[in-house]
Amino acid sequence: MNVFHVIVAIQDVNDNVPHFIAKGIGLETCESALPRVKFPLDSAQDTDVESNSLKVYTINPNDYSLSTKESPDESKYPELLLEKPLDREQHFHRLILTVMDGGDPPLSGTTQIQIQIMDANDNAPVFSQDTYKVRVQEIMPWGTSVLCVKATDQDEGVNAQITYAFLNAPTSTSFLFNLNPNAGDITTNGTLDFEETSICMLAIEAKDGVHTAHCNVHIKIVDENDNAPEVTFMSFSNKIPENSDLGTVIALIKVHDQDSGQNGLVMCYIKKVPFKLESTSKNYYKLMIESALDQEQIEEYNVTITATDKGKPSLSSSTSITLHIGDINDNTSVFHQASYVVHVAENNPPGASIAVSASDPDLGPNGHVSYSILGSDLATSLSSYLSVKAQSGVLLAQRAFHQEQLRALQLTLQARDHGSPALSTNVSLRVLVTDRNDNAPRVLYPALGPDGSALFETVPRAAQPGYLVTKVVAVDSDSGHNAWLSYHALQASELGLFSLRLCTGEVRTARALGERDAVRQGLVVSVRNEGQPPLSATATLLLVSADSLQEALPDLSECPTPSHPQAELQFYLVVALALIFVLFLLAVILTVALGLRRSFSAAAWGCSQPGLSSKSVPGVLPNYSEGTLPLNLCVASQSAKTEFNFLNVTPAVAPPQDLLF
Repeated sequence: MNVFHVIVAIQDVNDNVPHFIAKGIGLETCESALPRVKFPLDSAQDTDVESNSLKVYTINPNDYSLSTKESPDESKYPELLLEKPLDREQHFHRLILTVMDGGDPPLSGTTQIQIQIMDANDNAPVFSQDTYKVRVQEIMPWGTSVLCVKATDQDEGVNAQITYAFLNAPTSTSFLFNLNPNAGDITTNGTLDFEETSICMLAIEAKDGVHTAHCNVHIKIVDENDNAPEVTFMSFSNKIPENSDLGTVIALIKVHDQDSGQNGLVMCYIKKVPFKLESTSKNYYKLMIESALDQEQIEEYNVTITATDKGKPSLSSSTSITLHIGDINDNTSVFHQASYVVHVAENNPPGASIAVSASDPDLGPNGHVSYSILGSDLATSLSSYLSVKAQSGVLLAQRAFHQEQLRALQLTLQARDHGSPALSTNVSLRVLVTDRNDNAPRVLYPALGPDGSALFETVPRAAQPGYLVTKVVAVDSDSGHNAWLSYHALQASELGLFSLRLCTGEVRTARALGERDAVRQGLVVSVRNEGQPPLSATATLLLVSADSLQEALPDLSECPTPSHPQAELQFYLVVALALIFVLFLLAVILTVALGLRRSFSAAAWGCSQPGLSSKSVPGVLPNYSEGTLPLNLCVASQSAKTEFNFLNVTPAVAPPQDLLF
């Protein structure tokens, strides 16, 4: 922005007629006045200027001549000159004074001069100076004496009494000063203002009744620093885009001080803001951007411009404006985390939500964020698994997740604002499906036969203790603790003959087979995981003591289908009832007492070997209603492996690393 100074000159036209302030001019002179006596007359007034102003005065032919004079303030006034001795017989002279301006055509005005012839007063007053000069301060109080003019007259008596008066004084000047008619003392009549009038030219007449004398008073008003600078905004924009270039002009400012000299020299400055003032020409400044703007940090600035002059003491004034910083889309949306890892439990209900969010410090549409999914590592359509709400960024599950089918899901989210052009940012989201214990163990071996019956295993008759008979193999589709399996014996045909490894499911002989041991042995094994709550499955083992398969076939053909534990329990109850009815009361009492004793001994019996401690297995409790047997656990405290023994009530003790049954 540039500032150009234009000066417009208004040309005057001759549209004002010159005129005299007074309707007539009255003069008095002594009859003894000699030729060449001068009579200054009041000047005419013409508001036109330059060539159209007053030019010449004329008078009708008589005993006087007329000349045009110029005062120190360059104004023209007429002066009457006596050409011939006066005739005392003629008491009055009447003259017509004409004034003409320099216009084309010229305009003129007239007034009448009446000269009264007085008796002899042959000495005129005389001023001590033709021109008086004085300097006064503009803040001078009312009534202060400015100057005292003095005229003397060599006459005596009444002819020597002098009075003073302003001669042809402008109206504005008469308002500023008073003249004491007797003493000639000039005093202030009001407040002087250098900015309105800097120089006053006064013409003073001294008169002794007949004769007059004239002098000029030149009063120069000295400027005082009584005006504070003024600040004016020529143009400005109160809303600035935050991406405006450095040096951009925001406002054009003009400063003005009515004082002059040093009092009128003005300096402008502003406080510490990202703007600066630069002077373009006299009294003009540009408000410009000095450093980068950021609407997100400061939305508006209150800029105070202070103007101070160089007077003593200096005066200052301030003007404030508010500049609003306009937002642009210069910030991308930012997610609250660099990446997201979310754990979702499987079997979640459809509609389960995952919340992610991003923020954008911009305003309005520039800060309004929408969310979308850009891609994922799924081979199938992502929309069948997850969807995102565009306005909130909430991810919704479209289906239940199964950890066995989908362990993890990697996808890319995008946050995009609504600016122009739009800005976006991406974030990685990893969804980990956590496992729940929703799958029971599945027994792989021993498998059931085609008819659903359990298959058999052979045990050599000469098998020594610790011989590996078979191994129960099971798997669990879950993971982690939910897939940790342990093996427990639920039911055995004969206790203490075989042992079951807790962690591996290996079935080994606990002792050597004897002649009295049954050829066919049944074993029900429970496979249980470590989930909460735990789930389990059972496997039924049929073990036959034989050295070969051919030897075991006759026994297998005669082997009845294993009865359900509940059916066996019912059978024993029927036998017990029959015995109660057959035996005498004493036999019944003895039988019941013996049964209670054996039950108590079996429940309370523990590992009696040194270094063994009894520990019950959680979750494996006797359940007589289901046909299971009460089993006890022995734990080898000195063994590196924790194993369980299902023991019989017999005195024989099995190795501590096995579950005996």
